[in-house]
Amino acid sequence: MSIFDLALQGKHNTYNSMAAGLSGVVFRLRKEKIRQCLTDFQGVEHRLERFIKVHGIEFINDSKATNINSTWYALESMSTQVVWIVGGVDKGNDYSMLYDLVKTKVKAIVCLGKDNRKIIEAFDCIVKDIIDTDNMEEAVRNSYFLAGEGDTVLLSPACASFDLFQNYEERGQMFKQVVRNL
Repeated sequence: MSIFDLALQGKHNTYNSMAAGLSGVVFRLRKEKIRQCLTDFQGVEHRLERFIKVHGIEFINDSKATNINSTWYALESMSTQVVWIVGGVDKGNDYSMLYDLVKTKVKAIVCLGKDNRKIIEAFDCIVKDIIDTDNMEEAVRNSYFLAGEGDTVLLSPACASFDLFQNYEERGQMFKQVVRNL
């Protein structure tokens, strides 16, 4: 089967799908059943969750991405221009490993947190449009206006959620609720 037929896109998910497929072969599952599972898999909430399109803009909830590495994989898997919602409690992040991906994939950044200075300083010379917000409603509204038809709004914070939310689940749920109200 083609990797383009996999339900989950991105290099990391391709590797995971290949490992799952091989495990199925080891357990002697039928190839048709393995193929069906790999094309129909629905993913897990808050993990690159493609949950809605609004006026041709896809909204993806990746609230579980609370570190740079997770966000790297999220950005790497994007095939359209991205308005990236990032921020929260910084864990001593080194954002430089995201520079190349941000240069090629991110058209605007919306910071979401109480203190976004480090993020703004890290990407100020790379992305022209950076907006500083401290609540989900403002972050989603700004992202929506910055995105255009065919673009993606990606909540992939690279930070912990504890400055504004109880946990990443609450942050992801609030994101989805606000997007549904656009």
